[in-house]
Amino acid sequence: MTAAGIQRTAVPIYLPETTQTSSDALTPRQIVAELDKYVIGQAAAKRAVAIALRNRTRRQKLSPELAEEIAPKNILMIGPTGVGKTEIARRLARLAQSPFVKVEASKFTEVGYVGRDVESMVRDLVELGVDMVREEKLEEVRSKAAQNAEERLLDMLLPPTRPFAPDEDPAALPDQHTQTRERLREQLRGGRLDTRVVEVDARERAFPSVEIIAGSSVEEVDINLKDMLPGLFQGKTKKRKLRVPEALEFLAQEEEQKLIDMDSVARTAVERVEQAGIIFIDEIDKISGREGGHGPDISREGVQRDILPIVEGTTVNTKYGMVRTDHVLFIAAGAFHVSKPSDLIPELQGRFPIRVELEALGKEEFVRILTEPRSALVKQYMALMETEGIALVFTDDGIRRIADYATIVNERTENIGARRLHTVMEKLLDEISFEGSDLVEKRVVIDEAYVVRMLADIVKNEDLSRYIL
Repeated sequence: MTAAGIQRTAVPIYLPETTQTSSDALTPRQIVAELDKYVIGQAAAKRAVAIALRNRTRRQKLSPELAEEIAPKNILMIGPTGVGKTEIARRLARLAQSPFVKVEASKFTEVGYVGRDVESMVRDLVELGVDMVREEKLEEVRSKAAQNAEERLLDMLLPPTRPFAPDEDPAALPDQHTQTRERLREQLRGGRLDTRVVEVDARERAFPSVEIIAGSSVEEVDINLKDMLPGLFQGKTKKRKLRVPEALEFLAQEEEQKLIDMDSVARTAVERVEQAGIIFIDEIDKISGREGGHGPDISREGVQRDILPIVEGTTVNTKYGMVRTDHVLFIAAGAFHVSKPSDLIPELQGRFPIRVELEALGKEEFVRILTEPRSALVKQYMALMETEGIALVFTDDGIRRIADYATIVNERTENIGARRLHTVMEKLLDEISFEGSDLVEKRVVIDEAYVVRMLADIVKNEDLSRYIL
């Protein structure tokens, strides 16, 4: 891709709520404020990702020659499980409207062993980018496709104009046809034709049996087959009888596909991935073995050396074309309980210049996690039970006791961070969730006494809490 293309296709970053009123991209302070709505604490990590995101916007304003030279500053997050590493990266990608994929480093192995090819992370990112762009294009053509589908359905419902009879006035027939068509349109929109059945031509997908040649990747086989045999995957058409609403939906989908230029979608998606893609590599500490060990340690270093070219910047062959990873932002994360970041090979360490350490969560953070975020656990369970007509009421002392028990179990067993709140909440509300539809009393107060009654015995019994909580 040319340097000029970089300047032209860079993706601005906007606040979802203010996109229509402001043309200014988010400042780092605003990015942190947005992340605060979903992730509690971890100010250093939020600050680092906010700066990385803002630098992308700054890069867009540079000359193409200089912009090409500026590589993203990749981030290494260090912290125990369940403290928000993945959530920060995921929310950042949503905020930036960027293609985002999360991969686990432990699933990759060096060539020759069973495992995924490291380039698959880039191919997955491109697939997500294509889906994003296609969805955006669908929104643009949806109304036009609905109009076209309605016209096609009316053509099926109303037979074509018959030949003129000798005693008929040809000039009057089109008016009669139009009037009848408009009456049918009114009936269609009013739902009065919903019971009618029409016959539509549906294209079947053909799945020919393919023998994959040894040494070839599925990606290459897919590309080669479509190039060599373009007509093989078109399928045949067959008649399907559908009720009018189903036929209208089916025809609308067909029209949407006709109105979308997939070549343009692929080009846009590849450019967006190259300029705004984010790849989150989790569990990178699991591959941080150094040479000189035995058995799996050698394999771990091999994985690092396979990942290195992707992070450094390389070109990956995908079915949508060649994709450069020079300006993809990589965020790696690991607990590093056993190993240290310095155990990674030096070349890979150098590709993650920004290091942030995330703090373990305690009782006060758990209280905030339960109540403050937009999708807080307490709000989720209240909404779930409300579907059964049950009003869950969490008191302040009840919430603090839940946080207290989660902290105690984390200290006594494995510290799994905020994920412990999920297990505690499930056990706490087990009785209500099971009997919810049969409860006579539809207002349930979750106070300190209720929490103690449901959880105290389990928390006291360490052996039991190890398996249940």
